[in-house]
Amino acid sequence: MNMNKGLAACTMLAMMACNTTDQKKEGATDQTVIGAPEVKIENGQMTPEVLWAFGRVGNVSVSPDGKQIAYTVTYYSIPENRGNADLYIMDADGTNKKQLTRTAASESAVAWKPDGKAIAYLREGKLWNIAPDGSAEKQVSDIEQSIEGFLYAPAGDKILLVIPTKIEKCMNGDLYEDLDKAKAYVYDDLMYRHWDTWKDGSYNHLYLGDVKGDKVKTIEDIMPGEPFDSPVKPFGGTEQIAWSPDGSVIVYTCKKLSGRDYAFQTNSNLYAYTLADKQTRLLTPDMPGYDQNPQFSPDGKTLLWSSMRRGGYEADKERMMMMEWPNGQMVDVSDSLDASPSSLQWTPDGKTIYLTAPIKEAYQIFAFDVASRSFRQLTDGNQDYQHVALAGDKLIATRTTLVDPAEIYSVDPATGKGTDLSQVNKDLLSKLNLPTFEKRFVTTTDNKQMVTWVVYPPKFDASKKYPILLMCTGGPQGVLSPSFSYRWSYMLMAAQGYVVVVPARRGTSGSGQEWADAISKHHGTQDEQDLLAAVDEICKEPWADKDHVGAMGASYGGFSIFHLAGTHKGRFKAFLAHCGIFNSEFMYPTTEEMFFDEWENGGAPWDKDNKVAQNTYSHSPHLMVKNWNTPIMIVHGEQDFRVPYSQGMAAFNTARMLGVESRLLIFPTENHWVLSPQNAILWQREFFKWFDKYLKNGDKPKEAEKPKA
Repeated sequence: MNMNKGLAACTMLAMMACNTTDQKKEGATDQTVIGAPEVKIENGQMTPEVLWAFGRVGNVSVSPDGKQIAYTVTYYSIPENRGNADLYIMDADGTNKKQLTRTAASESAVAWKPDGKAIAYLREGKLWNIAPDGSAEKQVSDIEQSIEGFLYAPAGDKILLVIPTKIEKCMNGDLYEDLDKAKAYVYDDLMYRHWDTWKDGSYNHLYLGDVKGDKVKTIEDIMPGEPFDSPVKPFGGTEQIAWSPDGSVIVYTCKKLSGRDYAFQTNSNLYAYTLADKQTRLLTPDMPGYDQNPQFSPDGKTLLWSSMRRGGYEADKERMMMMEWPNGQMVDVSDSLDASPSSLQWTPDGKTIYLTAPIKEAYQIFAFDVASRSFRQLTDGNQDYQHVALAGDKLIATRTTLVDPAEIYSVDPATGKGTDLSQVNKDLLSKLNLPTFEKRFVTTTDNKQMVTWVVYPPKFDASKKYPILLMCTGGPQGVLSPSFSYRWSYMLMAAQGYVVVVPARRGTSGSGQEWADAISKHHGTQDEQDLLAAVDEICKEPWADKDHVGAMGASYGGFSIFHLAGTHKGRFKAFLAHCGIFNSEFMYPTTEEMFFDEWENGGAPWDKDNKVAQNTYSHSPHLMVKNWNTPIMIVHGEQDFRVPYSQGMAAFNTARMLGVESRLLIFPTENHWVLSPQNAILWQREFFKWFDKYLKNGDKPKEAEKPKA
């Protein structure tokens, strides 16, 4: 499942694309302020501690006049085991950088007020404003409830607040007041837990508030009594909400389903709430897939949004839909683009929409001409552009590569040239010996050309021999882009002397929809052959130590590892699986978003008459353990509800019962990812301890064989 597709974001994805957004917001006023940490660097060597010293660019917001950029940077304290985000500002050309806040509580959800006179943000559940020069910081909300998001009306006289609201009783304290020491939940239907949280009867609701001067005054729930979320959990934000330009209508995303229906469907819809009569109407009937992220054109005559055609399939192409407002026909205007548009941004004249889309597994910036309904690609190269905004005649976006953490860039629409504005990590990077990387195309067993990223150690010497690490990506869909990861850090892996091979095997979403669709109901078949084709191709290189090759992966990538362990026939010397699926049959009834396994496997494992499903389940890794004979390390988080940690336990227990060398690393407080600094560093230390043992044996790189004449 895919971070960039649908409301089920980051579900089974191995999260290679997680850069600055894969960290929980943490902050506490009784702790010291966290700034850029000091870190010891010896001989330019990249280490886990250095990785966690990088500043992480977060929220980016351009001022209404396009002249300034407000943004957050998060730094992490390893001793305090937490991060803290502070607010910064700079001119749109990257000059006059200034830190505006320096508190022990993180600032988040940064957005300029419509008049451009102040920057708004959240701190510990309260709404704050600060002037662009850093003066006049003040708390502007004093309501009791915690605010999770906000969106000012275009005129600035009203505001929408996202507030968790108790609707249902399902906890012990709700049910029996005399049993206040009990710890229990009571449920009668599915979706009783999601991602890493048990259902507690609270839902994200939208509250309409009046703004008087600087203060938020009376608020009213526009979804009273509804047991539904807007924004949609677990990862939806205010991009799922829009004001009409005249402030008379609010369009929001909501999945108004419950229980079993919610678990087995992806059907979110757009709803319009009219302030004058307080009525809500459904805008997207008979559209069974995800409909989300609405935006009005500047003149208010067109509604733009993202939509998936196929219900139950979270990795379908995201179509760019338009509707003549308020009563016009819907039309897909993105049919000519074989990719999912995202980060849609209207120009003030309404003639152009800027966006990003993945092409050959890298997010590039495009311009869409509204009149001709045509796309023009503006950027190219081996980098990832995300979160496009306008600043005068330039575009503002965040950019990463496999070896460069996120920075804020200015992009010239005429030339596609990007300029690093924020340079948050420039000084730290200048002290390191950095890996390099390239995009290669590998011919698959069915004669297709497959994008494969290869990351090389610093000061790579082709006359030496290097151990190889194969990355088995998760998803199984999702763009395998050159994004920067703090968990699966190819930069860090290569810095330890490994060549890292990252194939965009069948199922990845950045090589066209047909390529993405090919993995569904075919797990462990052609996708595995793609992985092997890539590593076999690299092992032909004279510098590749083909006797010391390891493989790693998370989520569906963990499935791939468990599957390869039973089929690889001696190619690999060691494996590592993180939050992987070991028993597909048991995964079906124990995950929470059940539409995923229903679609991917083709049905339930007990439906013996369903030949498609039975064929898919016949490739479950647990059926191949008789062939396991290779050392394997298994990592899992106890709070992972997407792939329950019992999958990792079952794999480890099986390995031990079979006498296979194995190691189990369990994180009681982590979910499908590893988020806290000390846990992450522990994970990285164990990662390299494991692979170094089997792939290096304490040896220095060997001399490569000279090519034969």
